[in-house]
Amino acid sequence: MDNYLYQHLIARHEQSDNTFLLLEDDTTISFREFCQRINQFAGSVSELGVNPGDRVAVQVNKSWHAVALYLGVIKAGGVFLPLNNAYTPAEIGYFIENATPSVFVCDDSALSSIREITSNTNTTLLSLNADGNGSLTKLADDHSLEFDAVSRGEHDLAAILYTSGTTGRSKGAMLSHGNLWSNAQVLTSAWEFTRQDVLLHALPIFHTHGLFVATNTCLVSGAKMILLPGFNIEQMLKKLPHATSMMGVPTFYTRLLEDSRFNADLVNHMRLFISGSAPLLAETHIEFEQRTGHRILERYGMTETNMNTSNPLHGDRRPGTVGPALPGVSIRVISTDTKQPVAAGEIGSIQVKGPNVFSGYWKMPEKTAEEFTEDGFFITGDLGMLSEDHYLSIVGRSKDLIISGGYNIYPKELELILDDLPGVGESAVIGIPHPDFGEGVVAVLTGDNPPDENQIRSLLKDQVARFKQPKRVFHVEALPRNAMGKVQKNILRQQYAHCFAA
Repeated sequence: MDNYLYQHLIARHEQSDNTFLLLEDDTTISFREFCQRINQFAGSVSELGVNPGDRVAVQVNKSWHAVALYLGVIKAGGVFLPLNNAYTPAEIGYFIENATPSVFVCDDSALSSIREITSNTNTTLLSLNADGNGSLTKLADDHSLEFDAVSRGEHDLAAILYTSGTTGRSKGAMLSHGNLWSNAQVLTSAWEFTRQDVLLHALPIFHTHGLFVATNTCLVSGAKMILLPGFNIEQMLKKLPHATSMMGVPTFYTRLLEDSRFNADLVNHMRLFISGSAPLLAETHIEFEQRTGHRILERYGMTETNMNTSNPLHGDRRPGTVGPALPGVSIRVISTDTKQPVAAGEIGSIQVKGPNVFSGYWKMPEKTAEEFTEDGFFITGDLGMLSEDHYLSIVGRSKDLIISGGYNIYPKELELILDDLPGVGESAVIGIPHPDFGEGVVAVLTGDNPPDENQIRSLLKDQVARFKQPKRVFHVEALPRNAMGKVQKNILRQQYAHCFAA
């Protein structure tokens, strides 16, 4: 039966003995082996009662089995729901309540804590570890290497990716089979990926960049992937000579540049370095080119839209910009006052439209309606400007989003927690330029006896993921406010602008 994404993305690889994955220990996995594992996972979730449209939530460490599980869920007609493995049980509880997954897959080490959360639900709990073992693996091993795909169309839901909200309530972005396929196809063409490419993959696989941009592009093109568990400088330096391309967040590139072994000779064979998920500082761009002779290709995407723009493969890759709109994608910059397009070089609200753009937020019809214009453009919440030749520059975020190490952090979520801590009168959370993470989280607190940095880390360690926790904490008598009583975070950003300077 026709399963839109599976049919377009991977069906043609089912009988191929070409290598698809090269693992950390130099083990290789062929496309045929990968597809067989997909079929076993598809059979497993079907046996567990996953019907078309049912959610399968996954919070596991990165492995090739986890990548196969993503496509197994798709082939079985389910909706894949990846979760950051840094999320605490308290955070996971909301996702289970909101998405009501039929199946939840986690590491063996998390079973007991997740079991407490799912005990009063209809969610089946299984495990999958980084080494490929676990209760889901045992179930899959007993299933056939063949599976008839469950019919799903272009507009059917393929995945839900949660992104934080300004109120602290996470929103589930609904991505269709067509959303994922259209973007994979466009990126493969724009970046000219072919069967001759070998992509160095050290990204997480619980968000768009690592799971959809990297993996799907390789599946479309038939390229190989060197699949590493995460960013490790020794492994990166060891594997780079065997790669032709690399996708990373700015942190990857700053850490490579810190190592004297990373030089032009090491990467003279490379075809392409791509950066995204957070702003790449212009100085990093320039230093990278001076060291290696390569110009990093920066692009712009979101959880809700996949990729929207890209600096050109052939042409001017401009530091500080994310390039023109990708084919089929429309970008416009609108005045926040007049709601009309602004002139080139003027700052406004970035809006995007195209087959890559999600259909809305899970169980949030009113929020969905607020985020789309009458003519169908998605209001990104980012502020930017277009040049005369349509290169987009991101200058800020109207919703105070902080992007640290490629992860999205909304201040309000942290402020609600900080305000309830003993000794805290009020808090303001801001993002400050950070040489390694793009932006670092800074908390500014008022109160008679607010906790210090070490106390804050201790108090928050079980409440929010580590990447959300403040890297610096400052105490003030009062927060700056405007005439309407609103906290002026722009003043705080200016005041602490250099707190991460070397």
